[in-house]
Amino acid sequence: MKKQQWFKQAIVIGMCTTIGFSTLIASGAGTAPVAAASVSSSSTGQKIINLGKKYMGTRYVFGASTSTTRYFDCSSFTKYIFSKYGVNLPRTSAAQSKVGKAVSKSNLRVGDLVFFSSGSRANGKNVTHVAVYAGNGKILHTYGKPGVTVSNLNSGTWKKTYLKARRVL
Repeated sequence: MKKQQWFKQAIVIGMCTTIGFSTLIASGAGTAPVAAASVSSSSTGQKIINLGKKYMGTRYVFGASTSTTRYFDCSSFTKYIFSKYGVNLPRTSAAQSKVGKAVSKSNLRVGDLVFFSSGSRANGKNVTHVAVYAGNGKILHTYGKPGVTVSNLNSGTWKKTYLKARRVL
């Protein structure tokens, strides 16, 4: 009688263990933390892009207040959309270019900040503009007449004036 009871318990424990491990593997809970972190940061980057795109066409005003969404300048825009996902960026593009970690243009991920020396204050060295990498060679940002827009990072003004990128996620 005791052997039968022990055998039943062993089978139940074995089945529970198998189900538990299968669930753990299927859920991805047993994967490396690095993989989980990059999935998390890339999905946050996409959420930031999606939020930013809701403001397409919103007017550009240099020196815009960070307390309004009726208009933006480049850095108030990035500060606003990143803040909605818990990333507190400094106010100016030059200050934003010093946070996070450097990332090469060839390793950009959705949600990385990209910096330029463009416009009337540009000298080819100082940061005067910030955008968010949106994937597939595109950037989400705001400037001049179009306001919030998507541009091609690898052509025209943006290709010529690109300086660097930073990862803050």
